[in-house]
Amino acid sequence: MHNHDITDWDEFDHLFQKMMQPFKRLDTIWDNMESSDNTQTFGPYYYGYSMTVEPDGKPVIKEYGNVRPGLLPTSEIKEPFVDVIVNDKEKVLKIVAEMPGVEKNNIEIEVVGQTVNLDAENGDKKYHEKIPIKQKVDEDSVKATYSNGILEVKFRLKEEDQPQGKRVTVE
Repeated sequence: MHNHDITDWDEFDHLFQKMMQPFKRLDTIWDNMESSDNTQTFGPYYYGYSMTVEPDGKPVIKEYGNVRPGLLPTSEIKEPFVDVIVNDKEKVLKIVAEMPGVEKNNIEIEVVGQTVNLDAENGDKKYHEKIPIKQKVDEDSVKATYSNGILEVKFRLKEEDQPQGKRVTVE
């Protein structure tokens, strides 16, 4: 084993330990809830990370869930797991959100500037998320479909504004 292999593993182990920290704190929260005399039932709780790699090779780690480490869930509203996919070849931006337990007529989607607001409610299932969009999209091209708990919102990417040349006639 080479020296640099150990360093790589140490770095990975350090990152992994850091990512596991919130989950260790969640155990304490659940233990406290179970031991309290509170007869109200909560849940389900979920918390996690998604990791994607930007086109420039930079990893992006996002948290999602209806609880945050160190915080008790204060509302029934959950953040859906959301993925934003850009297909430059087809000039399409697609937002995929997992929102099981709602009907398509329960879902509200609002595009405000460079943000897409998602809201859905069906009985005790409530979702809310604000998704920032870095790319320029054609708001009029937006289409949304919902099937088996998965919402897909598609936009056409706007062409970058090319300066239009103008021929000038000499008088």
